Amino acid sequence: MASSSLHGLSKSHAMTGYRIGFLMGHQRLIEQAVKVSAFNILCASVPSQHGAIAALTECRDTPKDMNKSYIERRDYVYNRLVNMGVDVQKPEGAFYIFPSIKKYGMTSEQFATRLMAEGGVGVVPGSAFSQLGEGYLRITYAYAMETLELAMDRMEAFIKSL
Repeated sequence: MASSSLHGLSKSHAMTGYRIGFLMGHQRLIEQAVKVSAFNILCASVPSQHGAIAALTECRDTPKDMNKSYIERRDYVYNRLVNMGVDVQKPEGAFYIFPSIKKYGMTSEQFATRLMAEGGVGVVPGSAFSQLGEGYLRITYAYAMETLELAMDRMEAFIKSL
């Protein structure tokens, strides 16, 4: 059987809101995938389809450029968190970082809520990803560097106020 490929354009072409991807594979695999997805999704929007066509035909270097940018952003956010004294592991994929907030004596939901209310920074509480995520936050670094700088400045001020 020939190999299959499932791919989305969210990361490779910075099209996170478009929600579009594709599956290539043997006909039997495609038939089964269509059965699973038919009642979950109807169709990608027309603008998303046009964006995907442009991404795949006119932006072949974008994945390399985006990968470099994500690495720079990841390293920036990681280094800022380390310098704040936050326990964190450097991620090796995606565009999220999952720092520990256990030492601050709050649940992840409490921390995230206060960070939003007092610091103006939105993060996802780790508890949203099961009980194993409790004590952590999910922070995305898919934003422009200027936005990340502002968010990290605000987060640092919030942590210093604790």
